[in-house]
Amino acid sequence: MPSHLHDEVHDCTELLRSALRANDITLPSLGVDLPGLAGSYALPLVALGNCNTETARRLAEALRKAAAR
Repeated sequence: MPSHLHDEVHDCTELLRSALRANDITLPSLGVDLPGLAGSYALPLVALGNCNTETARRLAEALRKAAAR
């Protein structure tokens, strides 16, 4: 895998983590999908992971507010 894709998926993950944090949202399992990074997929994946219902509701509300702007 080209190194720029490796860097890009890590950068994207941190951008998402920061944006979520700005909305007081934490996805504990957010990270780079390691099998995708090590595999022969065309693009590496960001693993959004699992969250509880409260976090899912907060994420949905933040997305609704952003879409309304």
